[in-house]
Amino acid sequence: MRVVLADDHKMVRDGLKFFLAGYGDIEIVGEAVDGEEAVAVVAEAKPDIVLMDLRMPRLSGIEAAKRIRSEAPHTQVIMLTSFEDQLQVLEAIEAGVAGYQLKDVEPEELVDTIYRVHRGERVIHPRVTSHVLKRLTRPSQESPLKELTKRERDVLAEISCGRSNREIALTLSISEKTVKTHVSHILSKLEVKDRTQAALLAIEHKEELHQKS
Repeated sequence: MRVVLADDHKMVRDGLKFFLAGYGDIEIVGEAVDGEEAVAVVAEAKPDIVLMDLRMPRLSGIEAAKRIRSEAPHTQVIMLTSFEDQLQVLEAIEAGVAGYQLKDVEPEELVDTIYRVHRGERVIHPRVTSHVLKRLTRPSQESPLKELTKRERDVLAEISCGRSNREIALTLSISEKTVKTHVSHILSKLEVKDRTQAALLAIEHKEELHQKS
């Protein structure tokens, strides 16, 4: 089985090489330090599997996975990352990755994932599976704002206007620290990565947001 390692941290690549060297049927045929290089290495080495970090310079793991799956459909991608954000998992699946494992996974479990993916299975780390299923099975008519408190809706409305934490604190007469706490809760409840995505959701559901604020 031919494997390419794509991670911008040499220590991670070296650790994977050292461990996988103990498996005679696994051959490391290439390494990459960013997404662009990963695409190029795959084109040249034609591996069966790519173990790829989610966040890398020049081209993210997700964008690299899309290109690899398009240009080298025989190569399967396993995302190996420290992040278990639901949106990122879904984006990775939509990009065509066959596996999503966390970097704190037991080495034997990672090897099992490699073999299973090579056999044509899809493998997602158990810790994120429930989060993904929850998001995928959410009724389409259910509002993403449903879980927000009134104060969180107020803060979200201000975020959608492009205001900073300090400006929101002044407008709502609360401390900046409290605003930061509300923002953290909002991102978690809406299952978004940043304020920009939260603002887009707020704009999309503007009428509901202001009706209940």
